[in-house]
Amino acid sequence: MPLVATGEIVGPAVRAGLGAGAFNVIQIEHAQAIVAGAEAAGAPVILQISENAVRYHGALAAIGRAAVEVATAARVPVAVHLDHATEPTLVREAVGLGFGSVMFDASALDYEANVAATAEVTADCHTHGVWVEAELGEVGGKDGVHAPGARTDPAEAAAYVAATGVDALAVAVGTSHAMVVKAAVVDLGLVAALRAAVPVPLVLHGSSGVPEADLTRAVEAGLTKVNIATHLNVAYTRAIRDHLAAHPEAVDPRRYVAKARDAVAREVARLLPLLRAVAP
Repeated sequence: MPLVATGEIVGPAVRAGLGAGAFNVIQIEHAQAIVAGAEAAGAPVILQISENAVRYHGALAAIGRAAVEVATAARVPVAVHLDHATEPTLVREAVGLGFGSVMFDASALDYEANVAATAEVTADCHTHGVWVEAELGEVGGKDGVHAPGARTDPAEAAAYVAATGVDALAVAVGTSHAMVVKAAVVDLGLVAALRAAVPVPLVLHGSSGVPEADLTRAVEAGLTKVNIATHLNVAYTRAIRDHLAAHPEAVDPRRYVAKARDAVAREVARLLPLLRAVAP
């Protein structure tokens, strides 16, 4: 199936009141596992490569091309997305590799500088038909909208979208990145208020820390694109640990990484229905 644009997954999900699962890729096995899980669930999916993952690989091209190839070979619609890019040069590289969307993160800047930088990147991406996600951030807060206690103001969010022209907005409603325990409390009332005020799809970052029943409630309240990374990394690492504990003589990484890939595929297949990425 040809690679699809992110908007082709998120747009129909918004109109149907469903969710769209977006899962982070670190190694090629993550991309393979995420697609396998989506195929098992019969749902579209978004592969995300973050700027941190690019830094890990030393460059975007190799892992980016691999993700595009895996997506193109899938039996369900798959989009490839650049996550949390802070440099316009990285955005342009992703566009050149065929990514259907980018998340440009200017949240460390003050409001006016964020708007100016994001509007410029958005205008450039739109000339190539690429969908842009962004976030407001906190003034002076290095963790952006995902700093503990941060909350997005609906009126400011609507003004930001109008000023930048972005296609989706990441909002702060109670989650944080890199949580390994499911203790985040999503402010569902704020989600509903944001949905009423903001004319573009809403994105939830830090979803690994949200109790699974609340992920479903968050989508029902108005969130659409749901990003999950840490939860899959926990499953990936646990599978490797378990295999090596049972087989201490193992030295072939294909043996234990395959177990990790299978574990991630099972989690993706299980999570997508919870996100209402599969029509009930």
